Amino acid sequence: MATALLLFSEGLDSLLSGLILKRENIRVIAVRFITPYFGWKYKNRADLFEEKAKTLGFDHAIVKEITEEYLKVLQNPKYGYGDHANPCIDCKIFLFKKAKELLISLNADFIATGEILGQRPMSQNKQALEVIEKESGLEGLVLRPLTAKLLKETVPEKRGLIKRDRLYGHQGRSRNFQLNLAKEFGLREIPTPAGGCLLTDPIIGSRVLKVIKEKRPLTPLTAELLTFGRHHFEDNLWIVMGRNEEENLRLKNLLLPHYELYTLNEPAPYLAVMEGKVSEELMKNILLKYSKKAQLALSQRREIRVVKIAT
Repeated sequence: MATALLLFSEGLDSLLSGLILKRENIRVIAVRFITPYFGWKYKNRADLFEEKAKTLGFDHAIVKEITEEYLKVLQNPKYGYGDHANPCIDCKIFLFKKAKELLISLNADFIATGEILGQRPMSQNKQALEVIEKESGLEGLVLRPLTAKLLKETVPEKRGLIKRDRLYGHQGRSRNFQLNLAKEFGLREIPTPAGGCLLTDPIIGSRVLKVIKEKRPLTPLTAELLTFGRHHFEDNLWIVMGRNEEENLRLKNLLLPHYELYTLNEPAPYLAVMEGKVSEELMKNILLKYSKKAQLALSQRREIRVVKIAT
């Protein structure tokens, strides 16, 4: 039995691609690469992904964190960024290279994706697909079941592992084809379109790009930090604050004991100084801006002071 590594984004396209392979009696290993910008919910819960893959009928599942290596790609993409900080082509090349390592170590036959020709202008045009395969060293080994008939015949097709007439020739951004195919497979719940990369988010993407362009520290820790909270940048100063109780807790869990955290003696955000130096008075003024309860206390002439958060 042939084995395919499915780069499973959990969107409808990659799900359908996996179901097509299963229909053709191919063993499917669902693979989820994760960074703070995609798939991060599985950081300490790979079992959730494994359970989901099993429920969908896939044979095995793998979650692999790639943050440290990915940040090098993110900071200097050969093919540039999309609308924000998304290095789509370089990202695909990198992910395919990581998939190639698994392909060899697991002795699998080929890689499958839910990509569709023309669905995304930057990374899913014919030229980009060919460049990605060539630079990742996977020419002919990437099968895209939903759009395969519009692309060159792949190695698994030539080897007879899957017949070309059992594949499809869909292209473009319309989802009617996928929705009809989902009905054929009897899917009761239709996943949202694939994606979910936070680097395409206007706020997060521009924030990440600012850190890169200004050569501020981009590490696995700060990469995650950039996905939430309020961030204040000024010259060599970088301040981050939680926007609610959940983000305050997340800041505490992520930054202590690496950084000092502060708040007010009245309910207020948590604040950390990532770069530069800030006086206690400036911290108090910044925190007051986002704390109505502290403002009220101050109007009642109660003492407002900055307090350090203990570990």
